[in-house]
Amino acid sequence: MDPLSELLNGIRAEGALLGDAILRAPWVVRFDDRAPLTMVTATRGGGVLLLPGGREVPVRAGQTAVVRSSEPFRMADEAASVERPHLDYWLTCFDPETCVEGESSAPGGDGAPTSLFVGAYRAPGRRHERLLRALPPVLVVDDDADLCVMLDASARDIAERKPGTQAYIDRLFDWGLVCTLRTWFDRQGGRAPAWYRGFADPVAGPALEAIHTRPANPWTVAGLASEAGVSRALLAKRFNEIMGEPPLTYLTEWRMALAEELLADPDRTVAQVARTVGYADQFGFSNAFKRRKGLSPSEFRNALRPAAAVV
Repeated sequence: MDPLSELLNGIRAEGALLGDAILRAPWVVRFDDRAPLTMVTATRGGGVLLLPGGREVPVRAGQTAVVRSSEPFRMADEAASVERPHLDYWLTCFDPETCVEGESSAPGGDGAPTSLFVGAYRAPGRRHERLLRALPPVLVVDDDADLCVMLDASARDIAERKPGTQAYIDRLFDWGLVCTLRTWFDRQGGRAPAWYRGFADPVAGPALEAIHTRPANPWTVAGLASEAGVSRALLAKRFNEIMGEPPLTYLTEWRMALAEELLADPDRTVAQVARTVGYADQFGFSNAFKRRKGLSPSEFRNALRPAAAVV
């Protein structure tokens, strides 16, 4: 498994909104889910994202925006819409029953039509924080033509309300999120995270795939070099050039990231977590975890409990 797939594993759309409703200017859509990630696709028309802090980002037809923010934000047909009479929409993917659509402060828009499709993603696990840190507050990419065609076709079919419709829509948005992020990372070139760039490297890539696919394997530099079909010296040199750290250091850090997420599960013992991430006994695992995290696995788990109780 490649690093991006691993980091996206478990991130799923829930209650994505897909329909054939047409917004006619002037309008303002309010996104109140406070989701860590929200994806907005415009298949016709377009508008301006109004983000916390006053930033304005245009999104036109055939583009998808991914917003990384746990604060509410808005989108309007144009920034000036919020200062004049307009049609207000409140959208939530997590609790559709509370979604108020079309509370009007205008006699009814008759401007250019816009179609928006929205998917929101709940707070991911701890290992997904690496992905979130690699993303800007908002990114916008041009869509593959196939995505817009599929969204439009799905909007026409949704009125029939066939069994499995919501699951189908959610998975469609998951596919769209993967395509959007991959396109954005590709366009970053040398500015993309090392874990993304490294997978495409003919030497570091096979070693990265081995680490992410089988993190519990007793890897050595020689074993990872064998996966790449190169010498130990070449793997060590190239991996360090691409990733900025030796292969076994990367392996340990990834194991610790996985351990953080596993320790959040109260049904797993520390010994089980240790074995899952490649340690033969929990004492060696506990020492390695404390060296890097500053807390023992048990202390780390106990520190999570107040936060979990609030949720």
